[in-house]
Amino acid sequence: MTDRYIEIDEAIAYIHRNIDDAIELSGLAKYVGYSPYHFARIFKERIGLPPLYYVSAYRLQRAKELLLNTNLSVRDIGLEIGQQSLGTFTSRFTERVGVTPSQFRNSMKMTGSQLHMLRNLTDWRDREVSHLHGRVEGTIQSVVPFEGVILIGLFAKPIPEGLPLHGTLLSSVGSFVFTGVKPGTYYLMATSVEWGASAIDVLLPRATLRTRSREPIVVKPNTPVPPCHAVLHLPHPDDPPILISLPLLMNRFIGRVAGHENTR
Repeated sequence: MTDRYIEIDEAIAYIHRNIDDAIELSGLAKYVGYSPYHFARIFKERIGLPPLYYVSAYRLQRAKELLLNTNLSVRDIGLEIGQQSLGTFTSRFTERVGVTPSQFRNSMKMTGSQLHMLRNLTDWRDREVSHLHGRVEGTIQSVVPFEGVILIGLFAKPIPEGLPLHGTLLSSVGSFVFTGVKPGTYYLMATSVEWGASAIDVLLPRATLRTRSREPIVVKPNTPVPPCHAVLHLPHPDDPPILISLPLLMNRFIGRVAGHENTR
């Protein structure tokens, strides 16, 4: 965590404490003694996201927790996070988590078997690549040792939500590469899952190591992209929640690897 704009830490703590209440930009700005314009500017500079977008992300994280830890209906959970319309809640959740609320709730059953399958993989080569466009490559390291899998991807926004535009899994720290990356702006994000992690820890990755690029990766036609160097770190209070369903990413990777095995 950076010391820049440390008052943003106070605003984030306020959001976490009051996530069940109405939160407005003017109220957040007043809490830390800034004008709404200035507060929104420094919040986005520090976090990478507008304040109210961060609030909505944290509310969806709250919805994920309620889906797994309570018997509340999907409609009631939508109401809990301020979504009056079941359809709006379902579509927003699906867009940013990658599966419907009901599918997310039911994914507890398959998460353990996915980890088991990944741990027993002997060939981690991901063949779903193309050389028609650009190449983004680099290395990923970790501040602490761990035994498990790394999920890494290029996202459209500086928050791990929705399906990554390019994503894969790694069996260890080291090098990574994405090919076939179309010209555009991307954000590199990654997290790790220990082999012994419980299903709930995979579905609600609050303590997993993670990293995200604060600056965008810009891919231009016929222009090499400088290598990226990322370091997995312990969670920081200012990290946005990991909304994307990790079991979904695991399942897609297993499907690609299995498809390659079946064609050999």
